[in-house]
Amino acid sequence: MRVVQAVRFGGPEVLELAEAPDPVAGPGQVTVDVEVAGMSFVETQMRRGTDPWHPRPELPYVPGSLVAGRVASVGPGVDPAWLGRRVIAGTGEHGGFAERAVAAVEELFPVPDGLGLPEAVALHSDGSTAQGLVEGAGIRSGEWVLVEAAAGGVGSLLVQLARAAGARVVGAARGTRKLDLVRALGADAVVDYSEPGWTGRVLDATGGAGVDVVFDGVGEPIGPAAFEVTARGGRFSVHGAAGGRATVIDPAEARRRGVEVIGIEQLFGFGEHAVRWAERMMARAEAGAVRPVIGQTFPLERAADAHAAIEDRTALGKTLLLL
Repeated sequence: MRVVQAVRFGGPEVLELAEAPDPVAGPGQVTVDVEVAGMSFVETQMRRGTDPWHPRPELPYVPGSLVAGRVASVGPGVDPAWLGRRVIAGTGEHGGFAERAVAAVEELFPVPDGLGLPEAVALHSDGSTAQGLVEGAGIRSGEWVLVEAAAGGVGSLLVQLARAAGARVVGAARGTRKLDLVRALGADAVVDYSEPGWTGRVLDATGGAGVDVVFDGVGEPIGPAAFEVTARGGRFSVHGAAGGRATVIDPAEARRRGVEVIGIEQLFGFGEHAVRWAERMMARAEAGAVRPVIGQTFPLERAADAHAAIEDRTALGKTLLLL
């Protein structure tokens, strides 16, 4: 079968097309004929060897931790009723950029009939994260919410969930193309955080009061600037570090300003709730209440281009490989 391997640590060019033996399902496992492979910003850091959250994989390795397709075979101890079913499958930390992947049966998530596989992948990963962040921040109707990276996979869903909760949303992103998307998703105001004075425009949008909730998916230097326009009694929720370093707020300063900081460590507790949150997001999507933004797709052999699009900030929404 065809796979994409990272042959060394470095830029997107280290991803190369290769041939590998078809995987065999062991006890408690299945193989999946991959139709969609997801990816995340963290996986681009893993490829560079700079990700602080995971050990470096042994080279060469096949990137990709989430795939969707049909179950092709089942191993010993697995109910044969899984055969042929459309599923999302977690492959661990690696193995998804391939024509066939192996997964433990407990890592399978049946895809509802009303959803396409690309939409399901976006909602399973980014959607469950967005749902968890919204629950953790406790958005109330009428509040102002600032969403950073609002045109990204998680950010675009946060905009929609905040609006559904009755909040007013300021979407922050970079460039006209992304701001147009954020506006189309329902944001009440948009700001370009690549421009000087962007926080002043956040204050203008909120009548000088500042925002009640910040979803910080960028990190430094955007996150600390966003903290400065968080209203007293507000919540500052950290979930990403696309800028390179996660935002760290001095606890004494947070107390002085009366802001509750929900740090990036919140993500460590998301795993146990991921299935429930994904089910809820997919039900919302089937009902037409939210829609995942799939901004660009690539064939397997262009995996390097897909990683480059994520890293150079040109991607809208979710980036996927379609096989």
